[in-house]
Amino acid sequence: MIIYGLNTCSTCQKARKALEAAGKDVSFRDIRADPLSEDELAGLIAEFGDRLVDRKSNDYRALNDWLKNSEAEAQISAKPKVMARPVIRDGDTLYLGWDEAVQKVLLASCDD
Repeated sequence: MIIYGLNTCSTCQKARKALEAAGKDVSFRDIRADPLSEDELAGLIAEFGDRLVDRKSNDYRALNDWLKNSEAEAQISAKPKVMARPVIRDGDTLYLGWDEAVQKVLLASCDD
């Protein structure tokens, strides 16, 4: 299982701790230190579309007008912090965020 996010993201840290506590083998990838490749980013955008960009963040609001009107790929490539996070890859399945629904699926599978 891989969590894509930022080391400074409290939600990413919560997800990682909960999954590890549930016995999951988790690796973490900071997308600033180790940016996503074009193929990886294209795959995430194919899965989540515009939901992959956190338009409520201060970082998004700070983008210039050209970038705000660009595709999600350009926005995330230019400013990785605008990516909604965490993105969790469990095998071939991707999850966006750490809400109750994602927790229920990923933590319930630990009880099997």
